[in-house]
Order: sequence, then C-alpha cells, then structure tokens
Amino acid sequence: MCPRTTAPEDQYTAEPFVPDGADLAALREAAAGCRGCPLHRDATQTVFGAGAADARVMLVGEQPGDQEDRQGRPFVGPAGKLLDRALAEAGIDPGEVYVTNAVKHFKFTQAEPRKRRIHKSPSLRETAACGPWLAAELAVVEPELIVVLGATAGKALLGSSFKVGEVRGTVLEREIHGRPERLVPTVHPSSVLRSDDRDAAYRGLVADLEVAARALS
Repeated sequence: MCPRTTAPEDQYTAEPFVPDGADLAALREAAAGCRGCPLHRDATQTVFGAGAADARVMLVGEQPGDQEDRQGRPFVGPAGKLLDRALAEAGIDPGEVYVTNAVKHFKFTQAEPRKRRIHKSPSLRETAACGPWLAAELAVVEPELIVVLGATAGKALLGSSFKVGEVRGTVLEREIHGRPERLVPTVHPSSVLRSDDRDAAYRGLVADLEVAARALS
C-alpha cells in the first residue's frame, strides 16, 4: 500500500509557496496559488497587500472581508473607507501607505448558498500559517512604522498574549521576523462601525493614528 500523502493545507504553513527574494509583484502572483491552510477552499481568491514598495507605513489588519474577497484588494469595503478618512484626518496620506492583512483569505460562515457571508475570526493556527507572507511583505517594504489594526493582527505580530486595549496609541519597539520594528497598535476600523458610540470610537482611532503620524515626523 502506498503511504498516504498529506495535502499542503493540512500542514498549516504558507512557507512552501513563498518565493525567496521576490518583489511584491512576484509575491502577489505566488500568493494567488497559496494552499498553506484550508481557508483557500471557500474563499473567492487570495487578497494580497497593496501599496508602494517604499511606503513608510504598513497597516496590518485581520483578514479580507466580503467585499475584499470579491474584489481581490484589501480594505475596499466600509471599514476601508472609514480607515482612509481616519488616516487623512490624522495627517497620514492614505495613498502613501502599504495595507495588508495577517490572513490573506476570507473566513466566513454562511447559513445557505446565496445568503450573506458572515465574517468569522481566523484561528491562531490559520494566522500562523499565513505568517510567511507577512514576513515577506515586511522584508520588501521595510516600513518605518507598522500600524497594527486590531487583536488578530496584534497576535500575529506580537504574540498570543497581545491585548489591543492595553497598548493602543503607544509606540512599541519589537523584533518582528528578525527585524527591529516600531509599531503603533489601534483598533480595527470595523470595530468602529460596530460600536454603540461610533463617534467616540472614531475619535479614538484618529487619536491613535495621530500618534503614528507624530512617530513618523
């Protein structure tokens, strides 16, 4: 009897799919075929990061949402529009940042076909599986500052004990994937949209992004 082979997604690592020394265009092309975890099975497509390779700021969110999954670009839905407004208000040009997610495929639940797809948070195992893509993006962009958007991104970059409420709006210095980095954590913009007091939540996001803007000056 032939030994049973394990499917790549059962290994829970994107590493075999990440080309060495690739630029962003080559990484994006390779990521389109990633099967490093089971999330690729149900998602429409891989949603890789977007922005300039020489961006001073990298924003890292959780995962693509419904609109991002359909369009193939990060932060194009309601949360992305809110984020662009908050960045501009804080003094950071939205057109001069690199935006990406800790997880590159949309994870969701769906009661039945054609029903609305409901966002479901990725597990630590899924986030870790996607880590090699984030490490590759950081190696190419070499940002001066990383803005961490929410708990999932924070855990992906800073470990499972990360709590956004404890460190939001502060400048952290940590070694991330072998590189010294400066990071400013804040909430994910989608949490602002879900907040009972959206105005206060939005002002808090802007205040955190203003810390990032000052760290760059």
